[in-house]
Amino acid sequence: MVLPFLVVALNAVKSPADYSANGPLSLPEGIHLDGLRDFWQRVDFGRKLFNSALISGSVAVLAALLSVLNAYAIGIGRVRGRPWVLAFFVLANMLPQEALVYPVYYLSKQAGLYDTRLSVIIVFTVIQSAFGTYLLSSVLGAFPKEVIEAARIDGATKWQVLWRVVVPVSRPTIGVLLVFFFIWTWNEFLLPLVMLISNDNQTVSVALGVLQGQRLMDATMTNAAALLGVLPAFCFFLIFQRTLTRGIAMGAVK
Repeated sequence: MVLPFLVVALNAVKSPADYSANGPLSLPEGIHLDGLRDFWQRVDFGRKLFNSALISGSVAVLAALLSVLNAYAIGIGRVRGRPWVLAFFVLANMLPQEALVYPVYYLSKQAGLYDTRLSVIIVFTVIQSAFGTYLLSSVLGAFPKEVIEAARIDGATKWQVLWRVVVPVSRPTIGVLLVFFFIWTWNEFLLPLVMLISNDNQTVSVALGVLQGQRLMDATMTNAAALLGVLPAFCFFLIFQRTLTRGIAMGAVK
């Protein structure tokens, strides 16, 4: 994983002449930022970066919140047919996104949300929360009943049990979901490509795909685009690496 990233980073700072003369695996003779600057200006990358951050961040928070509410009802609450409900969420995770393109496109047209960031946020919130509900339901299904009963004896309502008891204990798992939801949504390409057709609403992944189709022979700009596209998600992963480690370790201990 590190080696391809380094190759892309080195090629992104090469000059086109250096790339043509020495090939993609050679070290750059100097640092040239022309490819990065040209790509940033050509696709208005700052706008694309804001759109991706807004969509991914909103989906991560909303999907995690919806997953917590669903899992609390399924894992701790008394929902009839719990195995069938979980099976439904498993099937939702297995459904390919290609099968959702036309229904989502048609519904967004009817609702007047086509070519809006809100439509993509709603769609991905539902998709990601299906996985989050399935995962958190298994975690909350093993939640100590004695803790919940003690909170209820002290007079806590269902909402107070959720936000003051269940959520603080499950915070590492919820943190892992937040990180995964953000990265998964950041890398999505098909649905944003179909749902966001205007240049002002497109995301980073769509901008990269369009550029590679138009500038297939411009290797320096293509590598610059790939570097700028993956760098924010990579930095986000490094910042929340401890959250991932803590959540996975807690799941292993359980």
